Amino acid sequence: MSKLSKKSLIATTIVGALAITASNFAAADVLKDLQKAEANVFKASVKSQNIINNMYEQTQILLADYRNTVSEADVLRGYNDHVQRMVDDQKSNIASLQKQIDEIDIVKQGVVPLMYKMIDTLETFISLDVPMNLERRKDRVAGLRNVMQDSDVTTSEQFRLVLEAYEIEAGYGTIFDAYQGELDLGDSKITVDFVHMGRVSLLAQSLDMKHSWVWNNGARSWDELDDEYAKPITDAIRMARKMLPMNLTKLPIFAAGAK
Repeated sequence: MSKLSKKSLIATTIVGALAITASNFAAADVLKDLQKAEANVFKASVKSQNIINNMYEQTQILLADYRNTVSEADVLRGYNDHVQRMVDDQKSNIASLQKQIDEIDIVKQGVVPLMYKMIDTLETFISLDVPMNLERRKDRVAGLRNVMQDSDVTTSEQFRLVLEAYEIEAGYGTIFDAYQGELDLGDSKITVDFVHMGRVSLLAQSLDMKHSWVWNNGARSWDELDDEYAKPITDAIRMARKMLPMNLTKLPIFAAGAK
């Protein structure tokens, strides 16, 4: 090989080496670019994954909210149904009460005249009965008449008071009682002790215990008694006042139908 050819060969070799070196540098740049691209892709992938994760979390929250909303809606629907049943029941009760109120006016139309008749009957009964506690009983009847004219007193309360007066009158038939009052002898009035055993016997005795009387309901008058009844009547008054123990005693009693 000629000297020139060797030089050319060396030059060619150097050029080839330079070409290889240049090629390596180009490959390194490409590799770097690929690495950068891969890094960017990885970052983008991470970012996308974070977005996906956030979207998933938000979706789970929205799903939980939806389920809670559905559950609350079911509870609210059940409560509304309960309230509606209560409202329907109240409407039914109101309708029933209104019907009763309407019927009260009809009942009052019959009850009020009945009460007046009952009071009249009670007054007549007292005037014909044994006159024990007579003034108190007359005052009770007068009070009933006043109540009937009082607009502030309900019809039910008026009726209750009338029935109560009848119960009190019925009780007089079983009471053993003594009280002080005035005895009307026609031409004079004196203070005496009265004692009665139900409606069987009504007796009176002067406060000095010297005079005694028995009520004659047939004659509607007081009959004076003999002295033999003075002590028994005194004892009866004291027993009625619980000043003496209960015991047998002799008292005058009119037979049924006696005048």
